[in-house]
Amino acid sequence: MFTGIIEKQAELVSRKVMGKAGKLVVEIADGYDSFSDLVIGESIAVNGCCLSLEKYSASLRTLEFHTLAETLDKTNLGSINKGGKLNLERALTLNSRLGGHFVSGHIDGTSEVISLKKQGDDYELKIAMQEELLPYMVPKGSIAINGVSLTLVEVNDKFFTVHLIPLTLGDTNIGSFKGGELVNLETDLIGKYVAFQLKSLMPQKKKSNITMDTLAQAGFF
Repeated sequence: MFTGIIEKQAELVSRKVMGKAGKLVVEIADGYDSFSDLVIGESIAVNGCCLSLEKYSASLRTLEFHTLAETLDKTNLGSINKGGKLNLERALTLNSRLGGHFVSGHIDGTSEVISLKKQGDDYELKIAMQEELLPYMVPKGSIAINGVSLTLVEVNDKFFTVHLIPLTLGDTNIGSFKGGELVNLETDLIGKYVAFQLKSLMPQKKKSNITMDTLAQAGFF
């Protein structure tokens, strides 16, 4: 479990795919302080995707993760170029402040950046809407973009927007977003559970047996 408050930025050093699995190696861009007590096997969100730490080197400031081929295929971790920036967050502890919102690290889908532009003292990020994610998005609700906890502003079937302060742009890889860039999305965890429960309680529509032939036989045309 994570909060969507990014602790470090890293750069992609290498990505190797071997059959149905792969290796992802990243280098922490600045300082190793908050990552000095790493434990092999712990969960770290990389661009919002929960991965298990397999190896690390404090001297080289590198972290290595074992990834499934499906993970690389279903998230932007499989398409980011070498040297590309990644957001890192260690898992939530029981004595941590919950500064963002509950983030599971399970990516719901990816989408493309439409624009990132200055709006007053802040910035507006516009991202193309994915139809399957629309039911879980509401204005003023939460969303994680590349693992960053943000608040939805405008939501429609074409796009959604969030507003960002300069601090967020500087401390995460969102500041380097370009139009057409693929980003990881995780919708609100609580909202997904509520939607699932409501759907299971609603009566299911029965499949109609009426066909064009039965209408013709009944004399409708």
